[in-house]
Parts: sequence; C-alpha cells; structure tokens
Amino acid sequence: MQKHKKHANLTRKYNDNFAPNEVAILGAKCSIITNLVYQVAKKLSNYNIGYFDASHAKDIDVNTLSEYTFHHEGNLQLSTRSYINKYDQRLQFYNHDFVFINGNHYQGAKQVLILDNEKEASIKKRLDQITNIAFVIKLNEDSKYFDCLVEKFPQIENITSYGIDDVDKITNHIKNLIEERIATVKGLVLIGGKSTRMGTDKAALNYFGKPQKEHIKELLEDCSLETFFSVQPFESAQDELNKDNEIQDTFLNLGPFGGICSAFQKNPNTAWLVLATDVPFVDEKIIQLLLENRDPSKVATAIKGKGKEFPEPLITIYEPKAYGKLLQYLAQGYSCPRKMLINSDVKVIEIEDNFIRNINTPEEFKAASKEIKAGL
Repeated sequence: MQKHKKHANLTRKYNDNFAPNEVAILGAKCSIITNLVYQVAKKLSNYNIGYFDASHAKDIDVNTLSEYTFHHEGNLQLSTRSYINKYDQRLQFYNHDFVFINGNHYQGAKQVLILDNEKEASIKKRLDQITNIAFVIKLNEDSKYFDCLVEKFPQIENITSYGIDDVDKITNHIKNLIEERIATVKGLVLIGGKSTRMGTDKAALNYFGKPQKEHIKELLEDCSLETFFSVQPFESAQDELNKDNEIQDTFLNLGPFGGICSAFQKNPNTAWLVLATDVPFVDEKIIQLLLENRDPSKVATAIKGKGKEFPEPLITIYEPKAYGKLLQYLAQGYSCPRKMLINSDVKVIEIEDNFIRNINTPEEFKAASKEIKAGL
C-alpha cells in the first residue's frame, strides 16, 4: 500500500536557520558584535547584508500596528508586530546575500566565535549552539581557547583566527562565504509559445541550418551552461521520463512567466539564463557579455536595447531570489516578467537594438534570414 504524503515532492530552496546564508557571532558583548557587523557590512555594501538582533529593552509597549517609515533615498525603518518564526524570517531575508545574527540571542547555522577571556561562562551556556565554526576572532592577544571548546572541538586551534581589529581580513572571509553560495547558471530555452503572428512554430524556424531551438540550446551549451527546453505540459508520465532535458510548465497559461517559474520550481537553487527563440541575432558574444557582467547580488541581470525604455525579460539571467519576486507579483495578479524587472533591483546591460530584434511575422523571418545568410 502506498503511503500517504503530506507534502508535494518539491525541491526546496536552500536555507540556513533564518536566511539563505548566515553566520551567528557570539562570545563577546553585544556592543562588540554589533560594531563589528557594521564595520564589515560597510565594506560589503555592494551586497545585500542583513543583521538579526534582539532588543535589550526590559519593557516595551505591544505594537498595535506595524509601522513603516521610508526615506526618499530608500531607507526603511520598520516596527512590527511579528514574532520570530523561521519560515517568516526566511521570507523577510529572501533577498539578502548574507545575514549576520547576534549569536548571544539566536542560533545560526554557522558561527563566528569571539574569544573573550571574561565570557567563558557565556560560551559554556551556549556550547550546544556552537556546531559549525566558520572562523575564530581573538578579542585580545592573550585570548584563550576554553577547555570546554577544546573538548568539543579538539582541532579548534587549527581553525582560521583573526584579531578583532583585522576587519579587512574578516571582511574578506565573509566575502568568501558569500561567494561560495553564488548559484551556478543554467540555460532555459523558451519554446512553448503559440507563435500566432508567425503562423508556425517560431522554435522550429531555420536560420542557421537547424531548428532555432536547437541553435539556441547549442549557443548556451557552448557557453558551458547546462541547458533545458521550457515546454508545454507532458502528455504522460512516460513522456517526462524520456525528456530529461525539458522542463514542463507547471504554472499553466502564464506564457514565459510560467516557464520561468516552472524552471525555478524544478530547481530553485540555480540561476536561469532565459532566452527566447525569436531573437536570432543574439549570438555567443551577447550571451558571454551577459554572463561576464552578471551581478548575483541583484534580482537579475538583463539586456536592454540602447533605444529601448525597458529591459528584455527573455534575454536575462534570473537569480534564485527572483523566484520569490515573481511569485509575489503573481499573487498580485501580474504575470509579466518585465514588470517585475523594471520594479526590482536589476543589473542592466545596454547593447545596440539591432542585436535583440524580435522576429514575429513571416515577412520579418524572410528579411532576417536573408540578413543572417549574408553575414555568415
């Protein structure tokens, strides 16, 4: 008898305790921890950095509303009624590249241990929360490794250590922790469109001696990207088994938006370079330009024509954090990936409009084919 499953068999987005990538700092006064976090965050300002701390106030009034105070330059001060919940925190920290946690209050999946000779009792109290030490910071030259730490971690003195004033070295170590989690990029060729104006499947058109979908797939693979076709739903389970290089739409009737979300549902821990088949002048140089200028701290890296007002959503690298953004827009009733891009923190690369022309009609196809053959 088949067992009942409470949950769908979905691939989950990678998370630490509270955020996609986090470290808890503990072992010293909270003021020392906070000061260090602010120093490091200032040096890593090109990343989206968060800090998860606890209030030290003994008595506070219970909020009767959540208060949002915005500044015209983009700063937000938030006072909320929310309680701590790891699932809610993961949503709040979804767009952060890295989150520091005050480990004196909350446990992080990784820890930075500050050695303060006056805090041995504090370390003993939190010993069970120390499970994965990223590196050690010595508060003073004579800071010692407590016996309880040596007993639990016999090799602890071999773990990388810094002085509390080695801010540049500490920053570089944190930067490495961020870069270790940068997602790989995979290719996604969108071929599920209706091609109404063309009158025939645009993915099957022949510009380069083969179906355009195969040409695009080869372009992406030549740039070292594992590449998949985005397709309409499979007719049977057997079809799915036979087409391991295809990702079927699970977000139905949403066009390219649904194809992108379906790819993220398949693998939410990768970045997807999405490319349509109706832009035959996009070549390997443009794909390499996109990859070389990729900014994984942004929601996406997109191509935009110099004469165009908005980026091209189907010549874009969508980072894992884009998945949550897309779903938020879908929840509001929007299924346009461009709308998400123009209202999000996106890296834009401008190129000449001529390279990103959409070919949508038989007349345009005939003219484009003639131009391509003349240039080969």
